[in-house]
Amino acid sequence: MILNAVVFGFGSHEAAWRHADVDPTAPLTLAHWIQCAQQAEAAGFDGLFLGDILCLQDWPEEHPSETLDPFMVLAAVAGATSRLRLTCTASTSFNHPWHLARRILSLHHLSAGRAGWNIVTSSYPQEAENFGWPEMPGTEERYARAEEVVAAVRALWSGWDGITRLADQAAGRWLDATPPRVDAMGRFGAIHGALNLSPAPWDRPLLAQAGSSPTGLAFAARHADQVFTVQSDMTEARAFRHRARALAAASDRNPDEIAVLPGLIPFVAETAEAAEAELATLTQRLNLDHARTKLERFLGLSLAGLSLDAPVPFGPADLAPNAFSNSRAHVLLGEAQQKALTLRQLLARFAAGRGHLLLVGTGDHVAGVMREWVEAGAADGFNVMPPLLPSGIERFGQLVPTGRRI
Repeated sequence: MILNAVVFGFGSHEAAWRHADVDPTAPLTLAHWIQCAQQAEAAGFDGLFLGDILCLQDWPEEHPSETLDPFMVLAAVAGATSRLRLTCTASTSFNHPWHLARRILSLHHLSAGRAGWNIVTSSYPQEAENFGWPEMPGTEERYARAEEVVAAVRALWSGWDGITRLADQAAGRWLDATPPRVDAMGRFGAIHGALNLSPAPWDRPLLAQAGSSPTGLAFAARHADQVFTVQSDMTEARAFRHRARALAAASDRNPDEIAVLPGLIPFVAETAEAAEAELATLTQRLNLDHARTKLERFLGLSLAGLSLDAPVPFGPADLAPNAFSNSRAHVLLGEAQQKALTLRQLLARFAAGRGHLLLVGTGDHVAGVMREWVEAGAADGFNVMPPLLPSGIERFGQLVPTGRRI
């Protein structure tokens, strides 16, 4: 069972920053990230996973939207850890592949071969505006660009295949040959040259991908070692993993090379009542207007004028394709329709987990569900998203048996 700790600034819950035990400016300090990483390593996690969005999000005056560059954070964390895989999010839409190839390899060297790249295409319209684009392209266009960027990054890395770093001081020889020139062209522009950093002595960095749309899953099957997916129903998750493995085989890959890791939001405590109380505490601190605005963006639907305490009048069939998050929108509205959730309940559910598997209870309960999913073939492990940081990582490690013991 693979376990990654997915760390957002204050935690995965939208209201985490308002919790009484949280320092509201901690994520702007190095000490916060080192504490999260060291607790994750001590708790038995396999990796640390940092997301990134290249814009101020909605309502920045009422909700924290400032973020540090994740590559800089993980480069610092590398020196404070020894075992964790350090996976960093970087967009194929707004980064040139030459820069990506070197930044990822730099983290790989600084961490002694522990770097990973979470490949995203970006989705917020504000990100497009920040880079001078008139609008965010559709899913197909973004993934077509991503295909070109990833191919170029891999070509730059593999351009060093067969080249030996001699570092021979006596003979005055650094390499045994000159790395060949890489020629690549695409929507990103062009490359005519070699990367000035070899992957040696490490294997290539891990590749992760976080899209669950049909286009995203096909992309992951071609490239990803780990797939970060949004699943809250075990039967649907098992079908998703089966599709991922079949697509990997169709791409001439061993299906066992691709690990499917659903997101997991654990509200865990000594008793089920205490875990429910922790969730309720955060729900009470939720800014409903902010949550509604963010949910509207995810769904591509207007929620204006809807009663908070009436059932949500939409289902998956009401969704139109959008450039933001099609797969997650289907998960959210599918659950709302199945459980007849009110808008208030859906907002609370969205704020807590944004469609991911939400588990509230004791450590044994959480471990039991995780075991059930893995044994049923619905997951190869989980991307664990603690609702509060850094306390949620430590609590998970104390109360939930690690993947190796489950």
